[in-house]
Formats: sequence, structure tokens, C-alpha cells
Amino acid sequence: MKFEEFNLSPQLMDAIDEIGIKEPTQIQELSIPHIISGKDVIGESATGSGKTLAFGCGVIDNIVPGKGLQALILAPTRELAEQIKVMLKQLSYKKQIRITSIYGGVSITPQIRDLSRADVAVATPGRLLDHIQRKTINTSRISLLVLDEVDCMFDMGFIDDVERIIRSCPPKKQLLCFSATISQNIKRLANRHMREPIEVSAKKHVDPAKLKQAYYDVPRALKLSLLVHLLSQKSEGLSMIFCNTRHTVDFISKNLHANKIRSVSIHGGLSQNKRTNTMEIFNRGEVNVLVCTEVAARGLHIENVAHIYNYDIPKDAKDYVHRIGRTARAGEEGEVINILSEQDYDNFRRIKSEYREFSILKLEKPYIQRVNAIMEQPFRRQSFQRNSFHRYNRY
Repeated sequence: MKFEEFNLSPQLMDAIDEIGIKEPTQIQELSIPHIISGKDVIGESATGSGKTLAFGCGVIDNIVPGKGLQALILAPTRELAEQIKVMLKQLSYKKQIRITSIYGGVSITPQIRDLSRADVAVATPGRLLDHIQRKTINTSRISLLVLDEVDCMFDMGFIDDVERIIRSCPPKKQLLCFSATISQNIKRLANRHMREPIEVSAKKHVDPAKLKQAYYDVPRALKLSLLVHLLSQKSEGLSMIFCNTRHTVDFISKNLHANKIRSVSIHGGLSQNKRTNTMEIFNRGEVNVLVCTEVAARGLHIENVAHIYNYDIPKDAKDYVHRIGRTARAGEEGEVINILSEQDYDNFRRIKSEYREFSILKLEKPYIQRVNAIMEQPFRRQSFQRNSFHRYNRY
């Protein structure tokens, strides 16, 4: 199928051609016809599969410039909100649609000014509710509401906020929900607020045949040393190191610098300018190691990621899938390395239980030189027996 078959406006077709996109992805092919026709849509598709362009076609071709705020897109993180705004601006450059992004961590005053003349707003739930409560946003003309990465917003505790935002918009509106996984919470939301929604599901964007997964089982005191050793052996492609907490991100980042491994880090405790600069540096390849929390696993478009390191194993098995989905994309090969110690056994067992199709090989610990940490490693209390991992080990 070609974009010409969707009956998009000439201005939008020119913008898509200018971006250099030649053929629609699967999620675009399945959802755009329904979106353009005004249907409510539930779209299931992995991060990086083209969801923004899919709902962006509906935004651009259904918005009339200068008629007030008509479209609202909700995103779970500031980075994703900004990324969506950039894409929508690229798609709308011939229609002069005013698009603004609103999120926390920056001054609210310029946002109030921009909202007064915006046609489209891309927002995180918390800051958007601030504007609703202050009455600095007019949602009475919203005809299109998009919930992007909605499962992530629910996981982050935004379910009540999302409900309040939906109710603040007119009842007669088009509602689009896009998510990497369709949970029961999303289905219940659809039953409450959507009108005969069309459900579409695209195949996973990650090629399992090109994704190698493995793990090391080492004492907690050797996790940092093993990570430093592994990073020192890699030279090609970008690497992402996932941690469960901000403290661990800071710990890893400082110790990598101390061991002369260049890296940048990102988590929710950093200022927005710092987070934005960090992602720009990493995306440009100026530094090829990113240490991060879950904030970088969802929604963000990051190319050429060759290696994923799970320094901590996430408690939620779905988060593991989102992390590994950053690599082995678009036909490229990728590698996932899990560094386990006792505090990770229960979480790792849960992942293996929920995703039995995963082949995660055990690797023997190489000879490594012990590195001295320059700050204290975060400690998590354990609630399991020492041998629980091995009792449930099925490899």
C-alpha cells in the first residue's frame, strides 16, 4: 500500500515526501484509513513503529488553523511530548498549524501564552491538569484526543488524571489510543469513553531472530566490575544501560566516568534542559553509552542501539519487553545482556514465566578486574530465600 491510497491532503503528502518516508508501516497502513474517516481507534504497536505519523495524519488533515485548540495529544514523558511536537511540525509545515508542547519541569508562563493561540497541544498529564485547574487552557473545542503510550501512563499512575482530562473535553470527539500493549485498563477505558472503536494490531517491530538475549549471574559486589568489563569490549553501535532507580543511574554514571568510559545519563530527577541535551548528544552519537531509568524505554525514537544492558531487572515483565525493544529494529541485529545478582532473581524468574518464548542463555563470567566504586551502590532489601532463583530456574 502507498500513502497515495489514503486520500491525504496534497500539503500532507508533500510533507511526508519531504521527510523521506516512502511507504507506510504496518500500524500506519492499518490505522490511517480509520483515523481519517473519524473513527475511534485502539492501536497496538511497538515503540518506533510509526504511531506518531499515523495519528499525525488525522491531526494535520482535520485541524483548521486559527480556530482555537482543536486537538490534544497526551504522552507519558516530557521527552516523548517534545518528540511528537517536532514530528507534527514537520508534517504541518505547509498548513501553518500552531503546535505547542506543555509539560512540567519548565516555567508555566510561556505555556500559558502559547496555549492561547495554539491549534494543537502535546502534553503530559500532570502539567495539563495544572492548566485545566488554572483555567489557562480551553478544551471546549477539542475534536480529537490522542492518548499515546497509554499503557505507560497507566503504569506511571496517571489513570485518574487521564480520566479527568477525557471528561474535560467535549463528549463528541474522536478518541485515539495507541499503546505497545493493550491491557485490561485500556479496554475498560475504551468501554467508558470510546464509540465503537476499531482495534488494530501491528506485528512486533523487533525481529526475535536478530535479538540475542543472555545473562550473567554474579555476586552483587561484582556487577559494576562486570559492566565496566563488558562496555570496554564493545566498540560499535550505541549502548543503553537500564537501572530501576535514579540513585542507581547516578551510581553507574559516576563510576563509568571514573573508569574512563564516556557516558551520559537521564532520569526523572534531572532538569528538562539537562534531559533534552542528554538525548540530543546520545542521538547524535557523540557519546555511545546512555545510562537511564524506564523514562528512555518508552516512546522515544533512538536509532542504532546495538546493546542493551539491564543492570537491574525490572519488576514488571512488560518493562523488560519495552527495554529490549530498543534494539534489533528495522532488520538490524541487537544484543541484550542481563546482569543478575540475588536481588534480581525474583524479577528475572517472573520475566521467564510470562515470556516463555524468550531464549535467554546463561553466560559464564569472564575473568574481570575488580573496580573500586567511588560511591555507595544502592541496596534493596530482599524478601525471598537465597536459592529461590535456582529453584525456579528452567533453562
